[in-house]
Amino acid sequence: MVSAIALSDQELVRAALSGEEKAFEALVRTHADAVYGHAFRFFGDQASTEDATQEVFIKMFRSLATFDGRSAFSTWLFRVTRNVCLDMARADKKRPVPTDLTQVEAPTTRDFSDDVVMARTVETAIRALPPEERDALGAVTLYGMSYQEAAQTLEVPVGTVKSRVFRARRSLAYVLEPAEGGA
Repeated sequence: MVSAIALSDQELVRAALSGEEKAFEALVRTHADAVYGHAFRFFGDQASTEDATQEVFIKMFRSLATFDGRSAFSTWLFRVTRNVCLDMARADKKRPVPTDLTQVEAPTTRDFSDDVVMARTVETAIRALPPEERDALGAVTLYGMSYQEAAQTLEVPVGTVKSRVFRARRSLAYVLEPAEGGA
């Protein structure tokens, strides 16, 4: 029996491939929040997000043998998550929620004590980003990839990832900046 607590992702993958259910469960538990977060930013509603998250882990289970270890497991899983979300949208199973950045309401005061409202505002603003910027930002911030890893995963040059992340952060800062003259 494998003790999943002290194992790296690569060791957990090897153990899962050899039939250790606990190792696969540990991989799911470790990466569930990132997968859910990416899917939520893509679809914007709980039901679609849950469907996509479940589909990602089914795909992960079926495709685990294709993980070759040349990149971080999280990089491989980001690509699986992204592809599942895109496939679901293409199949018209679930549609991303279109949002116009100009229609996102910015907080009117500097009082951010209401975390629920702020989190919702941030999520809405992230969903409003163009898909390329949202993917780049998610890869770098949510999955913790380096710009190089994100570039390889997204199949674009490093400079493109940097510019997309910059534009995404600039857009978010603009939309989320409290209105002048407030607090």
